[in-house]
Amino acid sequence: MSDATPRTVLCRKIGKPLEGLAAPPFPGAKGIEIYETISKLAWTDWLARQTRLINEKHLTMTDPAARKFLTEQREKFFANAADVEEAEGYVPPTPETE
Repeated sequence: MSDATPRTVLCRKIGKPLEGLAAPPFPGAKGIEIYETISKLAWTDWLARQTRLINEKHLTMTDPAARKFLTEQREKFFANAADVEEAEGYVPPTPETE
């Protein structure tokens, strides 16, 4: 029988308790760390940013350098670092344009 209450984590990206991921996003220690410290909302925001970076920078995921770049950007994103890359020309939606 499944528990109807979503799991809550103290999200290190957003800084408050929010719904957690249903499962680690990938195997290994880093996947478990993300599962335990990143909210579903922050992970969804990262996936959108990652997709923009892959598309706009024409990254090939078979290239180890591209994977390394995205790993570095993911860590910076979750740490709220000032030097996180953004797709060129990207303008976040405003409430009027959503």
